[in-house]
Amino acid sequence: HSIANVTVTACQEQSDQPNVIARVYFFNYLNPTERSNTMARWKRKELEQAFDKYQAAALKGAQTKDWTDWANCFTEDASYFEHHFGRFWGRENIQKWITATMNKWPASDMTAFPITWYSIDMHKGWIICEVMNRMADLGNGKIYQEPNITILHYAGNGLFKYEEDAYNPHNMGVTIGAWIEAKKKLEGEKDK
Repeated sequence: HSIANVTVTACQEQSDQPNVIARVYFFNYLNPTERSNTMARWKRKELEQAFDKYQAAALKGAQTKDWTDWANCFTEDASYFEHHFGRFWGRENIQKWITATMNKWPASDMTAFPITWYSIDMHKGWIICEVMNRMADLGNGKIYQEPNITILHYAGNGLFKYEEDAYNPHNMGVTIGAWIEAKKKLEGEKDK
């Protein structure tokens, strides 16, 4: 039955438990045809603009070491889950953490965070993307970067209410270690 553009389906399964004749499961979902015909909660353009602002603020933070604009991409009560560093609640705490973390070496030499791909769910207001954590260019023709997956939940008014970052800490360490070794080698060659 279609109710308010939500399809309700019931499935019945025989039960092996005494006194239970059958289990009934209800699944609420929008099939692709119905979903495309329903009004999305958010307009794609609004989500894209908030995401563009977020990316520009991250680049500015990386290059100036001032993370205020980036933190201001979040609601005052936002939550941030960074799988290696933990959970942070509130814009002010997010700003304190990102400033302290990204202004400490070697993270302070991450100079850009280009997005390689992203997906927008206009119904949920979610943006899921792959972010490259790029180290400063050493001039040796090699790009040192490692990806993370970022999930953003949009709150409206150009702000996000949630961010989650997931990455492989081992791989990140290997990449940063290789960058440090290459930097030392290049600096040693310059001293000669």
